[in-house]
Amino acid sequence: MLFLAPRYVRSALIHGYARIDNYSIFDNREVKTANPIPWQHDSLYNLQKIQSAQLSEFDSFGTTAFVVIRDKKIVHEEYWDGTTDTTRSNSFSAAKSIVSLLIGCLLDEGKIKSLDQPVTDFLPDFKNSNGYNLRLKDLLTMSSGLDWDEGYSSLFSPTTEAYYGSHLADQVLALNVKEEPGKVFNYQSCNTQLLSLVIEKVSGKTLSEFASEKLWKPLGAEHPALWSLDRADGVEKGYCCFNSTATDFARIGQMVLDSGQFNNQQVVSKSYLKEATSPATWLKGENGGPLDYYGYQFWILTHKGHKVVYARGILGQYIFIIPSLDAVVVRLGTERSKIQVRHVPKDIFTYLDTAFAMVGAN
Repeated sequence: MLFLAPRYVRSALIHGYARIDNYSIFDNREVKTANPIPWQHDSLYNLQKIQSAQLSEFDSFGTTAFVVIRDKKIVHEEYWDGTTDTTRSNSFSAAKSIVSLLIGCLLDEGKIKSLDQPVTDFLPDFKNSNGYNLRLKDLLTMSSGLDWDEGYSSLFSPTTEAYYGSHLADQVLALNVKEEPGKVFNYQSCNTQLLSLVIEKVSGKTLSEFASEKLWKPLGAEHPALWSLDRADGVEKGYCCFNSTATDFARIGQMVLDSGQFNNQQVVSKSYLKEATSPATWLKGENGGPLDYYGYQFWILTHKGHKVVYARGILGQYIFIIPSLDAVVVRLGTERSKIQVRHVPKDIFTYLDTAFAMVGAN
């Protein structure tokens, strides 16, 4: 019966499936801005239209925003379903890439000496290593070997508890390492949540405060972001739930594209970003082969000869970085394709093809 279920299950039943505007049902912490830097428009701004066949797929997956940037200028931006350039959307797991960037900032500052440091150096309350040496790098590459079910359909899964529960830090600190870390890629949101606790511990700030200082203010964000919490005055849901606008999400992509620079300021070191956006090939990926599609909380693919580094969320939240075209693409929406070509949701190719055409690529 409903009243016998854990509180997080009751909350899940009340609120239903995760939505892009779920920040309205959670407590949030503001990621503050400082001096906004508006985007410039390209000379071809919004002159090119999305082709009808592609637009049909945009519609079928509930696209709410599509932004294409070339040479640091907006070539195209379009919004649907009553959203605008000021509408916040949940990033879902695209937030994992933001957490990775913040780890890079701590590494650059020397507050983290090495990604090979054990997690227990920073989180002594994590006691269930079972004799294994769990490193920061293992969390970054999703190879921690932790006992966590990433399933999204069960009301009683750890992921559902993390999303709707109110004791997130306790939940992840109680996990067990059940397999040797640093060997096999296994996508788990708990890895990113532990990294966010490391950031809070090392920086002495909340995750939102540190993100404001190291990212949102240097990137000239135009709108404060909201990072959803597990409860009032609690911890940020670092593995998800960074809520922002499409054009502010694009700033993250632009900074990564420019090897960590934005507005002539080095935000994250070039050396960290090179590692973060390169595949962790020492790990086993799908089918037992080398992992060639994931780095430090960033996904990687090649499409039509172009390397694409990207952040992605479960409802089709994408930040694409395309170095060979000097382009950044952001797509937000309410759904993504359930069909995957290897590890890539099939709708991604539609957004990339549309963007390629707009920037003059084949």
